[in-house]
Amino acid sequence: MIEIDAYRTLVFPNRIRKYRKQLNIGSLLELSEQLPTITYIRLSKIERGEIFARAGELREIARALGIDPQDLLINVDDPEFDIAAWAEPLHGADRSDPEAERFAVLLAAALRVRRAGDPALTIATLEHEHGLAPVILSRIENALKPYNRWNDDVRATLRRLFDVSNDRQLAEHIAAVHSRGELDAVLPMIANPELRIGKTRVRVASLRDELDAGSGSIIARPRRLNIPHPLGERLIPVQDAAPAVLADDAAGQRLVAVFGTPLPDGLIARTPVDAHVEAPRNAGPRAYGLRMGRPTLGAGLPGRATLIVDPDRFPSAGGLAVITNEQGLRVLSVTFDRHGRMLGYSENPDLEIEIDGLDPANVATVLAAVFE
Repeated sequence: MIEIDAYRTLVFPNRIRKYRKQLNIGSLLELSEQLPTITYIRLSKIERGEIFARAGELREIARALGIDPQDLLINVDDPEFDIAAWAEPLHGADRSDPEAERFAVLLAAALRVRRAGDPALTIATLEHEHGLAPVILSRIENALKPYNRWNDDVRATLRRLFDVSNDRQLAEHIAAVHSRGELDAVLPMIANPELRIGKTRVRVASLRDELDAGSGSIIARPRRLNIPHPLGERLIPVQDAAPAVLADDAAGQRLVAVFGTPLPDGLIARTPVDAHVEAPRNAGPRAYGLRMGRPTLGAGLPGRATLIVDPDRFPSAGGLAVITNEQGLRVLSVTFDRHGRMLGYSENPDLEIEIDGLDPANVATVLAAVFE
């Protein structure tokens, strides 16, 4: 029997709705009008527990509600907390079609196994050759949406990946590999309430620490790309790297030295250039600027970008990492693979690198990007 977590999409239970109702704010739209920096759609997903809020967003929401932002967080390990009771007002008592949920879980496992057996099916390949964006791939491999709710293009891509012609053949194929036991090793990693609770526990603890420390998310300024502050970060003590020169300009802004000249194969040499760039408030003492030089991560991060890199912070999924090897520095987008390992990838060149297998001293996180 497959264990299906009916609440697997609810990773961030919170008290936003509770306090909104206490203040007689009848609709979320009314609250949204007081939060110009948070879109209504994002606010809705946060309140419904479908995505994690950032610390800065929690501060803004709490300010609008007149409460301490810590009061919005829920301890999911509290014996009195019941996810079903919390979800019912927002999502209703009947949350799923059991058969559709079961097939979504089997499909997720089958796709993970399919990719594990074919090294050519990298994240970049799936995006560029099959039109399957990384965020969609992640949602499929974590069974976050029933198969029949995906659009025609996504369903057609999945049929091609499994070499079948229609949905009936896809269902039969997945049932067959399941019956042969080929999915047994992967199924426990999908739709498991313990995994959901563990993820929530870690992220909420990180949010509490960030709120206590008084450091919020980076707010984008003109010509700056806002990269979410990584949650769940861990500090890595590094002894042998020289710090970047840090200075203060006349306005009291923190300026860090910029490095970076392009090398072959998408690498960057850490050679100084005659420039400084403003660093975010939460940048560590060894933070530095890194000039990309070429769009190794695609059009979303052009070559003219200068990254603010902090070597004393470890990256998290959804952000960017800079790794160091003997040849130079490499910038990677960060995600988790089908086995829960942290993976970094680039588009030009097409690479996947297991970040968990690297020396943490050679891995840094990107706090922000500035365009020239």
